[in-house]
Amino acid sequence: MSSLIPIYIYHTNDLHSNLQQWPSAVSYINTRRQFHKKKDETALFLDIGDHADRVHPITEATRGKGNVELLNEAGIHHVTIGNNEGITLSKDELDSLYEHAHFKVLLANLFYDKENRRPEWAEPFDIIETKEGIRIGLIGMTIPFYPLYKELGWEIKDPLEILPALLAEVKPHADIIVFLSHLGYPKDEEIANQFKEIDVILGAHTHHLLKSSILINDTLVAQCGKNSYYVGQVQLLIDKNTRKVVKKEGAAEDVSKEEPAQETLGLLGRLEEKADKVLEEPIAAIPEPLSISWTLPSPFADLLAEGLKEWCGAEISMLNSGLLLGSLETGNVTRKDLHRLCPHPINPCLVHVKGSVLKETIAAAFTEKMIHLPLKGLGFRGEKLGRMAFAGITVELDESKTNPYIKNILIQGELLEASKIYKLATVDMFTFGPLYPGLAQSSKKKYFMPEMMRDVLADILKNRYA
Repeated sequence: MSSLIPIYIYHTNDLHSNLQQWPSAVSYINTRRQFHKKKDETALFLDIGDHADRVHPITEATRGKGNVELLNEAGIHHVTIGNNEGITLSKDELDSLYEHAHFKVLLANLFYDKENRRPEWAEPFDIIETKEGIRIGLIGMTIPFYPLYKELGWEIKDPLEILPALLAEVKPHADIIVFLSHLGYPKDEEIANQFKEIDVILGAHTHHLLKSSILINDTLVAQCGKNSYYVGQVQLLIDKNTRKVVKKEGAAEDVSKEEPAQETLGLLGRLEEKADKVLEEPIAAIPEPLSISWTLPSPFADLLAEGLKEWCGAEISMLNSGLLLGSLETGNVTRKDLHRLCPHPINPCLVHVKGSVLKETIAAAFTEKMIHLPLKGLGFRGEKLGRMAFAGITVELDESKTNPYIKNILIQGELLEASKIYKLATVDMFTFGPLYPGLAQSSKKKYFMPEMMRDVLADILKNRYA
């Protein structure tokens, strides 16, 4: 009889509420579960975060609890959270998100602000013992978006600061250590090189698709893209006598063509009915259409810019028209309409910005490259950035030539002053780095959370048309 014991781990990550695909992933999971059950083998089923994304009406209406029902139905054993669970819900919503979960939430680096106490629904690690007596240590962490968690009343800690002590605590009780990491592939590489105690890192956040898992410093790193078109499978062979891993390998399995699980489709149907009822809440009745254009000035984008300025208590505002995915027709407006037209998990932000930086930012915003940029990520769920809309800012263009250029920028009717500091209301994604570095580097920022741009839109519509 062989002394080698196989252990299988299946993992999903970054579904982002692509719920049309989830039933196919569940079908594959169910098939593998039955296969290992017949062979009397150990198989774990894990999710590495960002399963929920408020871009989907079910997630929006249930504040992620519909996603928890779907994870329950799929028979997932353990999860960690992603930034979409962590920072797109209020503190109270996250605190109650997992109250009916049939799985354990592993999250070692989230604490109540100033209390140094983890939430009751999360555990830093778990130890599972197989029928052969092999002990598997599972640790979970999420990416530390420090200012955003702080704004919500949480304290998020640097994984590298707490991981050494955590590994020292887990190692005496575990033959194998598996790290559920919603930290991104570069950080997974760093951890694999630094902590040889970890046998497997199941990664997420950066949406890397590793069709074959990668060995780094004898740590197996696995990640299977986004939207659950792939499910990860890791196989470990353990020597029963030494309790050591003698072989480890993994792959991302294409599940996009799997026949959808009927039970999951049924649950989705019930969740859709529930979401529709919640989102039918009326917001306002508008007397005339509000049209949107991504390349020209448009009243719908201007209205949202005005609402953003008022919401943030700023003197000026700017936002990209691509945030609005369509026009608003005459008549009653519901939460469902606003979610359909503005589905992004993007928050308002107040930035103190120098006039010279503001001028540079506006000039960049009027380039064809930025207007037509097909942005993916940073919370943006649209097709292209679109033309910038303003409130309190007037941009005078010379459009007599092929390439228009900015003649003047007026702030509340006065010429922009390069050395003056302005209070600018804008969208949080402009402050995260690559799009407009000047805004990202501004030292004073305030994020309004967990409210999103559709909340700002609802507010201005109520005020204008209720």
